[in-house]
Amino acid sequence: MERRVRIAASVGLHARPAALFAKAAAAQTEKVTIAKVVDGQAGEPVDAASVLGLMGLGAHHGEEVELSCADETALDELAAMLEQDLDATPA
Repeated sequence: MERRVRIAASVGLHARPAALFAKAAAAQTEKVTIAKVVDGQAGEPVDAASVLGLMGLGAHHGEEVELSCADETALDELAAMLEQDLDATPA
């Protein structure tokens, strides 16, 4: 299953938001991948549990990414995270 979502974090998927998202992705029972969407096409997916992979996407605020996972509940949870400004979340 796939789900497209826009990055709400003011700094995109960088540093703190990437770490929070990777931790949540790693906690899922099914593997989760994420790819940056450019011109309507998803690029090469990376492991969503990898902070370096997430930061390597270069996904900025307002850009679209595509999440893939066999577990629809996991997709719902992770998409909801990306729709929040994770950089503004208290530690």
